[in-house]
Amino acid sequence: MSAFVRYTLLITVGFLMLYPLLWLVGASFKTNSEIFGSIGFIPQEPTLDGYRKGWETSTPYTFGRFFWNTFLIILPKTIFTAISCALVAYGFARFEFPYKKLLFASLIATLLLPNVVTRIPQYILFRDLGWLDTYLPLWVPSAFAGDAFFVFMLVQFLRAIPRDMEEAARVDGANSLQTLIYIVVPMLMPALISVALFQFMWTMNDFLGPLIYLSSVQSFPVSLALKLSIDTTEAFDWNRILAMSVLALLPALIVFFMAQRYFIEGISTGGVKG
Repeated sequence: MSAFVRYTLLITVGFLMLYPLLWLVGASFKTNSEIFGSIGFIPQEPTLDGYRKGWETSTPYTFGRFFWNTFLIILPKTIFTAISCALVAYGFARFEFPYKKLLFASLIATLLLPNVVTRIPQYILFRDLGWLDTYLPLWVPSAFAGDAFFVFMLVQFLRAIPRDMEEAARVDGANSLQTLIYIVVPMLMPALISVALFQFMWTMNDFLGPLIYLSSVQSFPVSLALKLSIDTTEAFDWNRILAMSVLALLPALIVFFMAQRYFIEGISTGGVKG
């Protein structure tokens, strides 16, 4: 197969896969009649009304408030996840302690549990603690390595890292925590960036968690604000929610492309055991 045919095929398949995203961006500049009257993604009569009206929302708050709320959820959750999962993964990968295999197997077994199974017990626990309508139910599980997938991912990455530098640091008098911070974490950085990216994107797209625990509009993240923007009346301008959907996609896309090299390195290296 010639290079021309290969590239033509790749461009065609890539365009088909990206077409829904291209249509979303184009439709955000269209009017209602054009959105439902044309399948093309290039607007015939571009308008910014969707962005202007969508940013204002139908609440006393602008979309800037909801983006700020999303940031308040994402930043602590991402930091807590990276720190707690690194600590737990380091313990499983480098230390021997009673029932280690049983505990690690139990941790991995939680990956098989559907989230819906734990929703009710978690809700009752956070209700009894008085944490409803706060961000604590979204933050605290991450501070205790509540995401077993990330722990498993970091353990696999650590198993591929030789222990020579760690042993040299211990000979020089470094304790376990110093060895982790000054020796392991720099080598673990690609995997930690992958963990942070995964958590960032998953939290940005999380709808069910904030829906269950948050009830005040002023605390809503973007995911709930988008649903709040949908009006069931016939006069609703769909370009408003499409425009805000485009803006909601931008942070995840920007962060991903900025850290793409580390993300790919972390994923590829984590799957290889040395």
